[in-house]
Amino acid sequence: MKVLIVDDDLALSDVIAFTMQRAGFEVLLAHDGLAALERWQSDRPDLILLDLNMPKLDGLQVCQRIRAQDTTPIIILSVRGEEDDIVRGLELGADDYIVKPFSPRQLTARAEAVLRRAKIGPTVPGRLTAGDLELDRSRNLLFREGEIVARLTRLEASLLETLIINAGQVLTYSQLIHSVWGPQGADRTMLKQLVYRVRRKIEPVPSEPRYLQTVPGIGYSLSA
Repeated sequence: MKVLIVDDDLALSDVIAFTMQRAGFEVLLAHDGLAALERWQSDRPDLILLDLNMPKLDGLQVCQRIRAQDTTPIIILSVRGEEDDIVRGLELGADDYIVKPFSPRQLTARAEAVLRRAKIGPTVPGRLTAGDLELDRSRNLLFREGEIVARLTRLEASLLETLIINAGQVLTYSQLIHSVWGPQGADRTMLKQLVYRVRRKIEPVPSEPRYLQTVPGIGYSLSA
């Protein structure tokens, strides 16, 4: 299993590389955005650990270019921990976002969770429906009355899949986090951000949700 570590901090790159090698990964390194794209194209890693602040091409641009061509799992590692930064990274297709500093144990657990989700793929074949919504998990497309209304990231599609399968039922924050990210993969803030992104794609008026309902203090429910 190959991991590409992209960071212009050479000392931190060595620490991350040591952590991932101990976890059984073959490590590839790149220290700027252009080199990252070249290593990704030539070596086809199974996972990318991507810093944001880099020379030549920043991490968000690297993520966007890779995501336009492929579904290689990407985890952003960054000191930029503001909500807007996290939302932007996830919107561009990152599978997870970890704020520096982080522990080696946290990094390997999150990496393994992302890889499990990527390998499992769709848990239910074909299309899932709830009311006038229809989710095509093979292509991560959402339809309403037969028309495509949104192209979804892997995380967005995973959240919608869980909600559609359990349409009409209230799912707790913990249930949704476990289903989408795994037991150690996220927190309520990241879930809230993911719900916000999904609402922007599926709701006619996102500020007045018709489908994805908040159940205060408990979780969320999809109304069919």
